[in-house]
Amino acid sequence: MGEAFENILIYFSKSLMGKVNEEDILWDLAKNCIAKLGFVDCVVYLVDHKNNLLVQKAAYGPKNPKDRKLYKPVEINIGDGITGYVALSGQAEIINDTSKDVRYIEDDALRLSEICVPIVYEDTIYGVIDCEHPQANFFTAHHLKMLSAIASICAIKIKSVRDNLALMAEKDRLLEIKEEMLELKLKTLNSQLNPHFVFNALNSIQYYITTEKKKLALEYLSTFSKLVRFYLNQLEQDTVSLKEEIEMLNAFLKLQKLRYDDSFDYDISISKGEGQVEEAIVPSLVIQTFFENLIEDAMGNQQKSQYFMISFVVSEASVTMEVQHKSPNMDPFMENHPEHRESILQWEDQINLLNSIKNYSIVYTITNAPDQKGHLRNITLKLPNLA
Repeated sequence: MGEAFENILIYFSKSLMGKVNEEDILWDLAKNCIAKLGFVDCVVYLVDHKNNLLVQKAAYGPKNPKDRKLYKPVEINIGDGITGYVALSGQAEIINDTSKDVRYIEDDALRLSEICVPIVYEDTIYGVIDCEHPQANFFTAHHLKMLSAIASICAIKIKSVRDNLALMAEKDRLLEIKEEMLELKLKTLNSQLNPHFVFNALNSIQYYITTEKKKLALEYLSTFSKLVRFYLNQLEQDTVSLKEEIEMLNAFLKLQKLRYDDSFDYDISISKGEGQVEEAIVPSLVIQTFFENLIEDAMGNQQKSQYFMISFVVSEASVTMEVQHKSPNMDPFMENHPEHRESILQWEDQINLLNSIKNYSIVYTITNAPDQKGHLRNITLKLPNLA
């Protein structure tokens, strides 16, 4: 008896080994319960946890007159009938006379014996194996032991298949996110190195060369080349040190001042918040891209004497950037400039993606208010400190 038991388990294990989807597993299980255990009827259910149902998925016997097709498949509420009760309790049962069990639900025909075993692994119930026989007292403790072992093998195989599918889906999701992030970075680079900025900066440098201001020309050319290298390097990086980010922000604003004939001025400061923070790391291309949009929008109204007071407050958990933008006249941010509005929406997509996949919780606010000497725009951008 023991040898036969082991041989049957080995057969089931080998038979299920090559199966790569749940349908093949369940149909193979139902077929072998008939062929190897001598049963006349076997139905395999899977648990639909979302709808709290047991759903017939495979069968051998009267329920499948044609190969891999169920005759009038049924769904049972978890807790209803014998199969539903076993799915709820997780405990196998033998019913020696179904006519005396009020839980019994007749499917295609009345059968007096029923054995019902949960397909369970690590406290997760995946389904139920349900076998019936027209003869009362047909199923034995030996049948129960054997079917329980087979159900365990089946549960492990189902878990393996689902884990592999989840892993593949996660890999696909991460690849899709990676491609989306790269696309956003390329769009960001295209925005930061747009022809207007590049050509105007180079024309201004050329002007210094032609007017014999070689020192200024070399200074600005060096700044421009460092900025371009920084942008290209950041395509492969997810983070950047705040020190380097501020250095490149200063370079960017310096070139934009040159490009716009000193139409604006700026100051950058950094201070420490709570706790001693030696270093700060922030998500890359967020601050730079935002300032690209901000400067293009601010310069769109061609107002002179604009001023940006930029401050960074660093704490152990976050880096907060605050910007006060003063201007003689000011439109609501991006509202009257469709091309700039499109750019800020693209930046917001980048923020939303980072918040979604990295849980960065990046937030920003922009408020406009009248000032005695013009208009004042207050901007706050809060980033995680990833150091």
